[in-house]
Amino acid sequence: MAGSGRQFGMARVSGPSMTPTLVDGDRVLVRYGVAIRPGSVVVLVHPTRADLLLIKRAVRQQSDGRWWVLGDNPYTGGDSTDFGAVPAELIVARALLRVAAPPAPGRRARLRWARTAVRRLRPAPAAGPGERA
Repeated sequence: MAGSGRQFGMARVSGPSMTPTLVDGDRVLVRYGVAIRPGSVVVLVHPTRADLLLIKRAVRQQSDGRWWVLGDNPYTGGDSTDFGAVPAELIVARALLRVAAPPAPGRRARLRWARTAVRRLRPAPAAGPGERA
């Protein structure tokens, strides 16, 4: 894909490994050839099956340049816990935008930003007098 001249593409999610961030049937707008940061959702070539593309989260880059990638669903495999860190050249794209799986008939598809980093949760504001928390 690198060298194909394309900057953007679409990837289809198949399987539960990225649940709850991405679910089976979702489509993801991806950008090729961009820098990967820890927390990025990425598309990569499977390290032992060149005909298979995976969508995983890049967790950390090791000192040798290889990336540790994990699915968001801890109960599935098919990530670095099975095959170890992957060479950076196997990561071909970064996810930018999620299009939810096709909706029920008569409803419109929704666009959502892919979660590409862990975000800090803010505490809820304190309830004022007479308000419920």
